[in-house]
Amino acid sequence: MHRVPGHGDVQGHADAPSGGGDRALRKLRPDPGGRLKKNLHLYTDGAARGNPGPAGLGVVIEDDQKVRLRGLHRYLGTATNNEAEYHALIEGLKAVAPWKPDRLEIFLDSNLVVEQVKGKYKVKKPELQKLHEQAMELLKQFGDWSIAHVERDRNKGADAMANRAIDEHVEHVKKPKASG
Repeated sequence: MHRVPGHGDVQGHADAPSGGGDRALRKLRPDPGGRLKKNLHLYTDGAARGNPGPAGLGVVIEDDQKVRLRGLHRYLGTATNNEAEYHALIEGLKAVAPWKPDRLEIFLDSNLVVEQVKGKYKVKKPELQKLHEQAMELLKQFGDWSIAHVERDRNKGADAMANRAIDEHVEHVKKPKASG
């Protein structure tokens, strides 16, 4: 479990920022008025091995200079790929919220989720309707945001995190328990 500012304990793992990240984090702390005067990029990905099958989510938050501020992943249990994509978006929005960016640019490799969030596609499946509503509610806290579909090769960080969540769970399950 990890304590995440603004929403308590989250099961999963968080990355330390990569090279020079400490300086970047100091620069990106909210000002005394509570507002960050920067654009942030949120990359999210959900993965499911089987549909439904073991699933995980991955999130990467970067500043506008492409400095990674945060990465996280979490195992979801059994889910469809679209459910995993929505869970990743929701966790990503929760993770980026404490920074209160002036502009948030969101990137996913799920065209379905992107078009549903934009209102171009209807959300027909009841299990996705709840997740969609939750994501839309979280988006209200960001004044200026955009969401775009990107190819998987532009979402490698979040994709790797989502797969890492599944891999770590599978490895944990395979390890025999110590007797004693």
